[in-house]
Amino acid sequence: MRIATWNVNSVNARLPRVLSWLEHVRPDVCCLQEVKCAPAAFPFTEFRQHGYEAAVHAAGRWNGVALLSRVGLAEVRRGLQDEPGYLAEGALFETTEPRAIGATCAGVRIWSVYVPNGRAVDHPQFTYKLRWLAALRTTAAGELRTPRPFCVAGDFNIAPTDRDVWDIAEFSSSTHVTESERAELAELRRTGLEEVYPRALRHDIPFTYWDYRASCFARNRGMRIDLVFGNAEFTAAVSDAYVDREARAGSGSSDHAPVVVDVFPQRQPAGNSSKINQV
Repeated sequence: MRIATWNVNSVNARLPRVLSWLEHVRPDVCCLQEVKCAPAAFPFTEFRQHGYEAAVHAAGRWNGVALLSRVGLAEVRRGLQDEPGYLAEGALFETTEPRAIGATCAGVRIWSVYVPNGRAVDHPQFTYKLRWLAALRTTAAGELRTPRPFCVAGDFNIAPTDRDVWDIAEFSSSTHVTESERAELAELRRTGLEEVYPRALRHDIPFTYWDYRASCFARNRGMRIDLVFGNAEFTAAVSDAYVDREARAGSGSSDHAPVVVDVFPQRQPAGNSSKINQV
């Protein structure tokens, strides 16, 4: 089975590129983030014509996640357990943002997640980000009670280590690299998950995001913030993982590149552990 995750930064704006990539790479399941459309505007027909059924959790022009599958979608669940709400600037009431969706695909339990950005360490959304990550941990712990391959994939908006940003000095006062955010990743791992570390097709670090500005992609000034975590049943079956950097190249691309993970139902030799990041 081939599983991918990709923050597409507006599914309708990138649709021709997404469909072309799906035809070329042929993932069995693709987790999408930042679809930026209402459910009624999601391109179900176009994906169906390419062999994919879709499950969507979205509300409009911001956020939104989806799962595409050509091996079935069962037990679909939208939203996290005990998911916190967020009081946006100027709003009167908290809302629950569409940032997580899970389903079972050919016996593998898969969640697509879009972790809040956090904006700034003194911004209310940063507190919301930490609360949201705690809810993700609670949800993952519940999923782990069922003995089956399980993974959480998506845009985490956290660089796990200093090496996962092009220059840590540039992020000294920023979100994405703080101790509190990384502590939440550590707590997620303590539930029984390990990170699947992808290989880079170019350069040393498999960055997954490059800002559109200042020629960041051409200069490889990126971040590794799109991550895949799996339980032992999942990670033991990983045969390959990579970042498809070429999907970021060219005009009209998302500012993220897809992460692709190949898994097989049989357990792999012990030597495969090099593909698992346990930091």
